Amino acid sequence: MTRAAGIDCGTNSIRLLIADADPATGRLTDLERRMEIVRLGQGVDRTGRLAPEALERTFAACREYAAAIAAHGVTPDRVRFVATSATRDAANRDEFTRGVREILGVAPEVITGDVEAALSFDGATRELAALPGLTGPYLVLDIGGGSTEFVLGDDAVRAARSVDIGCVRLTERHLLRDGVIADPPGPELVDAMAADIDAALDLAAERVPLTETHTLVGLAGSVTTVAAIALDLPGYDSAAIHHARIPLERVREITERLLAATHEERAAIPVMHPGRVDVIGAGALVLLRVMERTGATEVLVSEHDILDGIAHLAAGG
Repeated sequence: MTRAAGIDCGTNSIRLLIADADPATGRLTDLERRMEIVRLGQGVDRTGRLAPEALERTFAACREYAAAIAAHGVTPDRVRFVATSATRDAANRDEFTRGVREILGVAPEVITGDVEAALSFDGATRELAALPGLTGPYLVLDIGGGSTEFVLGDDAVRAARSVDIGCVRLTERHLLRDGVIADPPGPELVDAMAADIDAALDLAAERVPLTETHTLVGLAGSVTTVAAIALDLPGYDSAAIHHARIPLERVREITERLLAATHEERAAIPVMHPGRVDVIGAGALVLLRVMERTGATEVLVSEHDILDGIAHLAAGG
């Protein structure tokens, strides 16, 4: 076994996976998975810079992760830190890079959207061949905070595109006025957000043939939260959510409910992470518009995603 650690630092959250990788099969055995909402992308769409308070929240999580990595005995050459949308867009990303290196001893790899998409596809699809009733091509949909990745493939990636319609970016772009999020947003704001999503889907479709999808695989917090609500779970249960199949009509019902709810009503949902309360409506709307665009009758939800792909990289796989 090769012990490795992967860190995925996105616009909204930072996650850690420490796992043992079997060199013969490539299968990962989880030792520890952790997630913190740090909102690194706070204001980036507007200012073009990472906010000081967002950097400090992220560095605090990195210090906790460094301690966990050391406790599991992972060597520095088996640690990979991947940074995605927010740091691609920030003028002061060198400050972020320097802080991460000082804390973890490795430099963050600020990857392109296409590389991000390929890692998501690898992490999400390694197990699918063992599931009954699934056929390719698979469309892996990774809804992040700052961007959303579309990856179509069977055994390997055929086409990929990253577009700037993450749940945080959409919320700040359409629902934030004078520092206050519309709560709940009126129909005109929802329509504007939907039009923005549809325009981004047009861009994605220039490179990725979305309507060739046979199985839609949804990743990341917006999708897993919608799934947890659909399953009526009393608390977040990763095992119950992983590989759940959520019908289109259920996604539509939940999206409409979330967009019509107040902050307090969304926060009261048992599975809702506090860091997702204000952005879940936008994330759910992305999922719904993608399902409608591709003709998907259901979404297969995966808890394995880019983080697993990063861990495979760290293990040398």
